[in-house]
Amino acid sequence: MTGSDIPSSFRLAYVPGVTPTKWVRVWHERLPDTSLELVQATAAEAPDLLAGRDADAGLVRLPVDRDVLSAIPLYTETTVVVIPKDHVVTAAEEVALAELADEIVLHPLDDVLDWETLPGRPAVERPATTADAIELVAAGIGVLLVPQSLARLHHRKDLTYRPVPDAPESRVALSWPQAEETPDLVEEFIGIVRGRTVNSTRGRAAAPAKAKEKAKDKAKDKARSKRAGGGAGGGSGSGSGGARNKPAAGRKPQSGGRAGGQSGKRGKPRGR
Repeated sequence: MTGSDIPSSFRLAYVPGVTPTKWVRVWHERLPDTSLELVQATAAEAPDLLAGRDADAGLVRLPVDRDVLSAIPLYTETTVVVIPKDHVVTAAEEVALAELADEIVLHPLDDVLDWETLPGRPAVERPATTADAIELVAAGIGVLLVPQSLARLHHRKDLTYRPVPDAPESRVALSWPQAEETPDLVEEFIGIVRGRTVNSTRGRAAAPAKAKEKAKDKAKDKARSKRAGGGAGGGSGSGSGGARNKPAAGRKPQSGGRAGGQSGKRGKPRGR
């Protein structure tokens, strides 16, 4: 992809309860020239947003239509029951679905949990949204089962929550429109959410880094080759081997060592 082909922005959809902040921060560090636009959508709206190409990728709740969208599961959320702080089940650290059998369990229209059989007793009417259901819980009308992130999102001082281990769970995934080849910027974001380093990311930003590293390695190899060639030439002339055979300046080469010198002094005396 050439510089002129690189999109100037990346649109990321995200659903309530998902916090993309840390990934967005890494994006700005790695791709400062490509802006990231956040698009908030409900869990029901997000797949249609991606299918209609109104976002490049999205942090969504599974399931999605795999014939239309690609998806990489990221994590699974704990399901909790939201209750008033003075509710009897607050005495326990966890709550089983069977313990909610006598409770009115609210089931909002935007519920993201995949229930086969709803626990407890049904409310007279279904609240339109999770936010509306939270208000009913605060009014003492019933309890609500949601992913933990939604319980935190709608936190109130008069409410609390407890994990429900045997309830259905919600899985969060990174999703994008199906294509023969994953777009470069989507690859970049996949690398970020998976914790890849800059050099290991398979997207566009990795290419300059790898090319730069390859050039450095090539320069090092060339320098090593040059040094090795110089050392080989010196060995036959001015290298250390030649220095040992050459007498130091100002000194005469010895013909035999100290013993040879003493032998010369003990020769015949000169005539007077």
